[in-house]
Amino acid sequence: MIYERKKVEEEEERRLSAYGAKASQSRGRKIPEEKCRLRTEYQKDRDRIIHSSALRRLMHKTQVFIASEEEHFRTRLTHTMEVSQISRTISRALGLNEDLTEAIALGHDLGHTPYGHSGERFLREIHPGGFHHNVQSLRVVEVLEKTSSGRPLNLTEEVRDGILHHTGKQLPFTLEGQVVKISDRIAYINHDIDDALRAGVISFSDLPKDCIRILGTTHGARINTLVTDMVENSQDRPFIAMSREKLEAMDRLRAFMFENVYHAEAVINREEMEKIRNIIFSLYEYYLAHPEKLPPGLFCMIDQWGLHEVVKDHIASMTDRTALRAYEEITIPRFGFERG
Repeated sequence: MIYERKKVEEEEERRLSAYGAKASQSRGRKIPEEKCRLRTEYQKDRDRIIHSSALRRLMHKTQVFIASEEEHFRTRLTHTMEVSQISRTISRALGLNEDLTEAIALGHDLGHTPYGHSGERFLREIHPGGFHHNVQSLRVVEVLEKTSSGRPLNLTEEVRDGILHHTGKQLPFTLEGQVVKISDRIAYINHDIDDALRAGVISFSDLPKDCIRILGTTHGARINTLVTDMVENSQDRPFIAMSREKLEAMDRLRAFMFENVYHAEAVINREEMEKIRNIIFSLYEYYLAHPEKLPPGLFCMIDQWGLHEVVKDHIASMTDRTALRAYEEITIPRFGFERG
């Protein structure tokens, strides 16, 4: 017997919580399209993101520590995988839709720049419209990324909303999106601690003792504590919640990371920061002056979106290595010899 989409949808109706998003009740897509025989709408969205070039590029984008310096440091892609795993565990326990959760988690950081938050900061400085990676992630799935047939990804409203609101004050309208929003924070706080310890930027004794006492002494223990707390405080409720004790401990740990890791010169000193700024600014100014050097697929979008927007799209899509290579091509002279 073939396990077709309709059977999956019927099973969702029986199995999922009353607050879980059923694929059969999706708000739909901007462009109506024929339903798949085998996959639900959220499964199609997940698969489109998995097969996207934007997701593959995250492999070579910095999370916090420059990956080329130590092969065990997280990249933007491994961060995405960890967010997906944590989110799915929580959604499964709460009877929510794992496929929707996974699609949002896989897509939430597609718009991140090269060089992590430093790249985002400098692109925000130079681009007239500012820059926020969640807004860019939505633009990636709505405009920039195409399927193999050349059409937009055309994702469901639930996935697009979850991607846009995975950060910021506004909550996603699905519980699955809210799960990803908190799981993102759980993931990056804890794996960045792991990487910071590995890099020697902090030592275990530096971590706030009250937070460690409440959340756990190991990476796995802290994640398990936070995941379990979310499940226990969200069960059979129309919202996602955490206990005050665990939430405050997580927030204090996050504040510690911002003070001692994210803004610490031990992670990236002023000289290196200036180099990254120079790369982002130089590339932006170069492509404004030489739009013909943009990839053909972006060059043809200038009339519709404007040159500044397209230049921003191109730089945000770059990996660390492609940004550096492009910078070298426009700044380093190429000496050659004419044959006599």
